[in-house]
Amino acid sequence: MSQHSSPRSPLPAQLAEQLENADTLDPAVERLDAASRPLLAHEGLARLLRGRPLGHAAHPLLTDLPLGFWFSSVTLDLVGGKDARAAADRLLGLGILSTTPATVTGIADWALGSQQVRRVGVVHAALNSAATVGFGASWLLRRRGHRAAGVLASLAAVGVVGAAGFLGGHLAFAQQSPTPDAADPERTPDM
Repeated sequence: MSQHSSPRSPLPAQLAEQLENADTLDPAVERLDAASRPLLAHEGLARLLRGRPLGHAAHPLLTDLPLGFWFSSVTLDLVGGKDARAAADRLLGLGILSTTPATVTGIADWALGSQQVRRVGVVHAALNSAATVGFGASWLLRRRGHRAAGVLASLAAVGVVGAAGFLGGHLAFAQQSPTPDAADPERTPDM
């Protein structure tokens, strides 16, 4: 367990801390690292993705877009009635489209992290990817006239994105990633 935990830590926190030390995740970390290098090879782009113009990480800000669209879509599905269906579907699609900036800024922050951060981050990314696939399936089901199945897919995806969000919180608060110097143009990932 990490320095932040105790035997009385809540079970989700204990599970997140176990991910920090799960060296079985290292092959996935290495694959994501290799895939991220070309994205971050250009210094100006890397600074932008890490939030240098903002003075802090851009990723947390950009995650509000897909989450806001998706939760609004699900809310309309549950309480909006038939008149809200078109709006719910548009919000769902906008959430899917807005994942790209959230993803690339998250990868830029992740690349600067310690191995423990990278391990938790790769699971966080996998869960977010699974949620995006779930929301994409929901959108396709709706387009093909299977609204009830589409709504159920969105509800399942909300659960997955919630787990991903918990790990995002663990990264930000327990692991303090990205560090305040992550937007520093002089800081480069350990290679």
